[in-house]
Amino acid sequence: MSEADYTPENGEELEEEDMVRGGIVLLGEPMGLFIAEETGALDEVTRFSMSTAGAELNVAVGLARLGHRALYCTRLGDDPVGRRITKMMEKNGIATDLVQVTNEAPTGIMFKSKTENGDPDIAYFRKGSAASRITTHDVDKLDLFGCDFLHVTGIFPAVSKNALEAAKRLISRARALDMFISFDPNLRPQLWESEAEMRRTLNALALDADLVLPGISEGKLLTKGETPEEIAAYYHERGVGSVVVKLGDKGAFWSSSDGENGYVPAFRVGHIVDTVGAGDGFAAGVISAVAEGLSLREAAVRGAAIGAIQLTSESDNEGLPTRERLEAVLQAGHV
Repeated sequence: MSEADYTPENGEELEEEDMVRGGIVLLGEPMGLFIAEETGALDEVTRFSMSTAGAELNVAVGLARLGHRALYCTRLGDDPVGRRITKMMEKNGIATDLVQVTNEAPTGIMFKSKTENGDPDIAYFRKGSAASRITTHDVDKLDLFGCDFLHVTGIFPAVSKNALEAAKRLISRARALDMFISFDPNLRPQLWESEAEMRRTLNALALDADLVLPGISEGKLLTKGETPEEIAAYYHERGVGSVVVKLGDKGAFWSSSDGENGYVPAFRVGHIVDTVGAGDGFAAGVISAVAEGLSLREAAVRGAAIGAIQLTSESDNEGLPTRERLEAVLQAGHV
């Protein structure tokens, strides 16, 4: 099943009563994704298939497939890639109310290699893209009525100074509206001038969030803590209420500022196809559970389940599950 053919619940539109109330806003840059169809270095591959990508887009797809109202805030170029992304969003039930289209800059693209082991090579072409030119004025014009949640990653603020200021402004507006804010550091060192700047900027953004979702290696770099407990403590001591640390094949550690915490195991995966997008699936699981009023532990379990499901799909978002698929994995304990 391709992304263009997908609609919620495998072709059956979600009934209004099945939709989870309270819109979830996501800010980011969706891109055209060209996936190598043969193994090898990107400069040697001759055949690619086209899809869509972007961490926040992946999370939005995951949320929409679970019945949540996801709204993507971004800018797209008036070009074939931008139109493909818009169609993909509409097919997946992602609201395009907050999408702006411009003919002054192109939609960003990226290339991903095919690999039998480990993480694939990635090449970005997003400098000067339409999304990178978003402004605080654009953010001020957004209608956030009916939105209760905001999800931001550390990727978009690294794209440009404009994007960073736009992210700050949107977070400020969300706090003023008492929206719940989640933040995934999602480190992209190649987009930053220095590691020090990356650490300083992303920690400042994280401290404005209610929930922070670092991977274990990200947490070590950002906080200088060595254990999940130390990483969580760093953010709790600075006012963050909830932290979930992704531990890969060891599961996840969840922690609340009220002193409750614990570990959840990973879900067994029979065959790993691609690691890209697993963290985004994890984020979609945690955020959706929190939005539904589940406990932080239950949210971490759901995150681990969807992260595992993502490992079995080549695409960054086509394998994200419906509720039926998610429940089956939760009951089985494996993918």
